[in-house]
Amino acid sequence: MTRWLVTGAGGMLGRDTVAELARRGADVTGLGRADLDITRPESVAHAFAAHRPDLVVNCAAYTAVDDAETDEPRALAVNGEGPRLLARACAEHGARLLHVSTDYVFDGAARTAPYPEDHPPAPRSAYGRTKLAGERAVLTALPDASAVVRTAWLYGVHGTSFVRTMLDLEARRDTLDVVDDQRGQPTWSADVAARLADLGPHVGRGAHGVFHATAAGEATWYDLAREVFRGIGADPGRVRPTTSDAFRRPAPRPAYSVLAHGRWREAGLPPPRDWRTALLEALPLIREETRGEAA
Repeated sequence: MTRWLVTGAGGMLGRDTVAELARRGADVTGLGRADLDITRPESVAHAFAAHRPDLVVNCAAYTAVDDAETDEPRALAVNGEGPRLLARACAEHGARLLHVSTDYVFDGAARTAPYPEDHPPAPRSAYGRTKLAGERAVLTALPDASAVVRTAWLYGVHGTSFVRTMLDLEARRDTLDVVDDQRGQPTWSADVAARLADLGPHVGRGAHGVFHATAAGEATWYDLAREVFRGIGADPGRVRPTTSDAFRRPAPRPAYSVLAHGRWREAGLPPPRDWRTALLEALPLIREETRGEAA
């Protein structure tokens, strides 16, 4: 049986990935930051010696997009050097690597068609630059035994997300102003976990390179907020459109962040499902979790 090791197992996607693999009966170990610091060679070496993984899923990341603008060296350590150390360890031990990346490797400017997997990256933010460094490190060290899996606009049952914020604000405000000039693909982390579990066995056995694991379709944040309201029986008319200028942030956000999914068909795997379908399935679970946290 393949031995799976999931890094960043305390985060939203890491938790879902461990749960999905366990549900499928896989031999999986999840390590959070306290158990495995991917920026320290000795920590990586210890994890490989202790768990002897055949397949590593790297969900560990520095994800504070705005903080990275003034903390790029730390972001680079986690997002660039950490993946390099994991890839080097995988090469030494004959393991394969699934590395999670982001839409922020693209500039998101002046585009109206989804980015294919082979589109040249051009990050505009420190976060995007550090994630691109990690991608390149992985693909260089393990050209035939790795896959970079880009995702975006993640929400989940666990952790903070735009969807959970909208659920909270719906209960506390009469109206909400939400950005309507950024376009992407709202993606449930549980769906990405399933994508990783599907792809893993194929990596190094015909599948390698870059894959895009976002939901099908596209939306603005305004569209997503309205769909959250509609999904819980609230009036979507309470959500009002505004522009990015109303919510200026240190890191630039891609205006167009829609990713294509052609590599899944090439690998003989089904393409992702529509974002609305996933959201309607996720909302009751997220609401139940938030009620449990409040109790």
